Amino acid sequence: MPKDIRYLKGVGEKRAELFRKKGIKTVEDLLYYFPRSHEDRSETKEIADCVESETVCLSVTVFSPVRETRVRKNLLISSMVVSDQTGALNVVWYNNRYVKGQFMTGDEYILYGKITRNRGKLEMLNPVYEKKGKERFTGKIVPLYPLTEGLTQKILQSSMELAIKEAGRLEEYIPAEIRNKYHIAELNYAMKNIHFPEDFESYNIARERFVFEELLILQLALSGHKDENTSRESVKFEDILCVRDFVKTLPFPLTNAQKKVLNEILNDCKSGKMMNRLVQGDVGSGKTAVAAAAIYTAVKNGHQAAMMAPTEILALQHAQTLGEFFKDTGINVVMLTGSMRAKEKRLAYDMIATGAADVVVGTHAIIQDEVTFFELGLVVADEQHRFGVEQRARLAAKGNNPHMLIMSATPIPRTLALILYGDLDISVIDELPPGRKTVKTYAVGEKMRKRVFAFLEKNVNEGMQAYVVCPLIAETEKSDLQNAEALAEKLQAIFPNFRVGLMHGRMKAKLKDEVMNEFVNGSIQILVSTTVIEVGVNVPNANIMIIENAERFGLSQLHQLRGRVGRGKEQAFCILLAHGNNEITKKRMETMCISNDGFYISEQDLQIRGPGDFFGTRQHGLPEMKIANLFEDRDILALSQLAAKDIMEEDASLESDKYIRLRKRCEKITSEDIVMN
Repeated sequence: MPKDIRYLKGVGEKRAELFRKKGIKTVEDLLYYFPRSHEDRSETKEIADCVESETVCLSVTVFSPVRETRVRKNLLISSMVVSDQTGALNVVWYNNRYVKGQFMTGDEYILYGKITRNRGKLEMLNPVYEKKGKERFTGKIVPLYPLTEGLTQKILQSSMELAIKEAGRLEEYIPAEIRNKYHIAELNYAMKNIHFPEDFESYNIARERFVFEELLILQLALSGHKDENTSRESVKFEDILCVRDFVKTLPFPLTNAQKKVLNEILNDCKSGKMMNRLVQGDVGSGKTAVAAAAIYTAVKNGHQAAMMAPTEILALQHAQTLGEFFKDTGINVVMLTGSMRAKEKRLAYDMIATGAADVVVGTHAIIQDEVTFFELGLVVADEQHRFGVEQRARLAAKGNNPHMLIMSATPIPRTLALILYGDLDISVIDELPPGRKTVKTYAVGEKMRKRVFAFLEKNVNEGMQAYVVCPLIAETEKSDLQNAEALAEKLQAIFPNFRVGLMHGRMKAKLKDEVMNEFVNGSIQILVSTTVIEVGVNVPNANIMIIENAERFGLSQLHQLRGRVGRGKEQAFCILLAHGNNEITKKRMETMCISNDGFYISEQDLQIRGPGDFFGTRQHGLPEMKIANLFEDRDILALSQLAAKDIMEEDASLESDKYIRLRKRCEKITSEDIVMN
């Protein structure tokens, strides 16, 4: 059993509660609580060599003891003078009542702190101090940890030192053969040097070990899940060439990228093994046509297909689109959503159960217990319905392990896609249909607002529609950001001849659908919204997207919002109203203005923000990255993938003596949504 953190010397129940707030329940958890940075306190300087603004370590003698001066009620200044053979220096602490009485004249101390200038003289501000000869956290490279209220660096450093000592020799779980092949450090060396490195080269070697370990375990867990899915028997599409009949009916030719992805999908479906494929494609790349071709093939091979969408209005739009695609094919498309009347639902259930419904389009209502399929062979799902184990099992139970096709309109850098969707095969539609106009994008400041509104008025007068996106729903005291409610009122006053609609996340689903329907049918000309319109409904007549406080959005989110326009024949425009002039804002706006390529934009976003902010991995059932950075550690990611492949080929279930400890480590740290084979 892992040792509870409260039994570590110096912790106890009260402090253990603080550790638990940081997710540290056991001594092992503490060992894997990695430093956010290190301070180099290994070399001491002489007072004469001190320079303003640098942080230094000094070996000094107390020249005069601490004096306290209370400047005002909430400001206590404690100061003393120290010296070495090269000179003397004043040392100052603010609001630290503990230092008085700690120092005696003639005592020798090691101090570590920042050198500042006060009234022309150098002094050291708020230093860390230790008595000479009893140093624990000076004279070496010292770890700095993420803190929570009540836990100081000193507490964490002392606890970590004790934890490493108490843990003794840790049991290695990456076999020596793998470590040697990929030049990865041994666990005990790495654990000591990730926290208390002998030098920074040792730290880098230790960090590489733990980045490799973290990514390897993730790859193994996802590979196990993928292996489990792809080894399942599924329905076999005997005739995949029938898709040619469907392609001939399309009013446009498929691009080479669409053809390539469709071939990958249909070859999966012909294999007799369960397909689990993610199709990535930028807005307008033609994902729906590819999905429709796969659905057509499923039906013509005697199977039903289900298509799931995150909202009812999007489900309705998918149903209409598929109805248009299949109008002369004899394929029957049926809707199933939560808001349908009981009588309508019963009719839909009957049609699904008897096979009268060839294709079912709906929301999560499709996976409810009442729904029984006659012969389900293919499920197409929007990325927002990235099913966990339970939902996949429920769907599988409705058919003979139906093929799964997940569509993503969010271009994700391949490095991140391999992690987030490592349990799926990935196809990319990386080509737009010829002749499609790209959205013209401009980034402007507040002083251009009148011209932006004049441009908006001109376009709406010409019969077009517009989105205006705000970062907030309502006004708050703490923020001067544009809010949707106030801006909708303001725009209605400015443009009394237009109808301005409002949509945000706090509105009930039914009301949101009503507003969106009015926008789709043209009775609302300007829709003011928060980012709820990011996942989207197709409004070909909307050709203007204005994004307020564009500096508050990530690049990928800006690109998704921009994708709401430019779906019709008219030229579309995206106007970014940005405030602030910092480097990140400038870089984002510049990227948006020069590129319409979602994959390029997502790479830039990952580089600017890092993976944590770019794409919340928690929603995908993946453990949070403790040390790996998917942008900076791409080389180690590639090694971990090779290592995972080696291991899975040798022992896919990780049950041999060689890999059993690694399996246990995988099971401990992967989340419930990832299942080992």
